[in-house]
Amino acid sequence: MDGPGSTPYRDPMSPRPAARGRSPVLRAVWSVTLAALLLEGCASAREDIPPLQVVPHVDLSRYLGTWYEIASYPNWFQRGCTGTTATYSLRPGGAIEVDNRCLKGSLDGEEARSIGVAWPVKDDPSGAKLEVQFFWPFRGDYWIIELDPDYQWAVVGHPTREYLWLLSRKPTLDAATSAELMRRIAAQGYDVSLLKRTPQRAP
Repeated sequence: MDGPGSTPYRDPMSPRPAARGRSPVLRAVWSVTLAALLLEGCASAREDIPPLQVVPHVDLSRYLGTWYEIASYPNWFQRGCTGTTATYSLRPGGAIEVDNRCLKGSLDGEEARSIGVAWPVKDDPSGAKLEVQFFWPFRGDYWIIELDPDYQWAVVGHPTREYLWLLSRKPTLDAATSAELMRRIAAQGYDVSLLKRTPQRAP
């Protein structure tokens, strides 16, 4: 789940501004792309396949921490991103802070960063459906559709199936696990041939 870029907002629950010293061009580009992503998140789910299924239960306290992006559906708002990570931490009041980072162009490139906030969907008892906000008042869907019992890997999707992220606690994921996840993702109606591996630094 990944989407970079942020700007300051007046709403108290909106993201805080990115750290000073980042390229203003990158911040501006990422701000526009995140707004577009969240607007697209309002699109309807596909009607030609069954609704996307999430995992039965997520302990969000165990889900917190840093995840490495292993692969994702290519999207224009992450174009050029390498070394992508997402770090989740608990805010006072129960919301989850989302800290997305990537290196532009190469693993030696400039860091781009966005700060957002997420909430569990109120009418979903599983804890696997969240709403993420980078731009007030727009929110996007963040659905956990596969999750390791030990919280070492996860797959994040979107009800439209237009977005997909494969995450791991480490920069790499073993071949057997990757193959099994490809099978499960395909069974959910995703075209796994569209997944693109994300370069990460060697552990």
